[in-house]
Amino acid sequence: MSTPETSRFVRLSVELVLEIEDEDAVIGAARSRIAEHIEDGELDPAERAHAEGAVTEDTAEALAYLVDPFDLVGEVPGVELQQASWSSEPIAYDPDSPDWEFGEDDDHEEVDEEGDEGDEDGDDEKVGGAGHSG
Repeated sequence: MSTPETSRFVRLSVELVLEIEDEDAVIGAARSRIAEHIEDGELDPAERAHAEGAVTEDTAEALAYLVDPFDLVGEVPGVELQQASWSSEPIAYDPDSPDWEFGEDDDHEEVDEEGDEGDEDGDDEKVGGAGHSG
């Protein structure tokens, strides 16, 4: 419950690193989503060429077109999404590099390949990260 000392607004930050295993599948899904948005009236047909060009030339852009933060919290009871922003970019990722390890002071939760959540010590932590407009 919110009191005068606490805010009703909460910033939830999530940072993900995804491996694109099938670039054509991601681009195809983004192009299908563009077609759906045109049919639903959410996207002007004149914008179609620009959107299709962007998702075809850049797989990270295609992924950003498919990921919707509204889907993350749409079913959470008692909250209403006020604002969302997101982006994606290709990165150099080396899972063996110490730069990519989550430290004890980091506010991250690891997910292994089987989908089990938790850090290396077995303790579950909240997920944290950074995002910006996209």
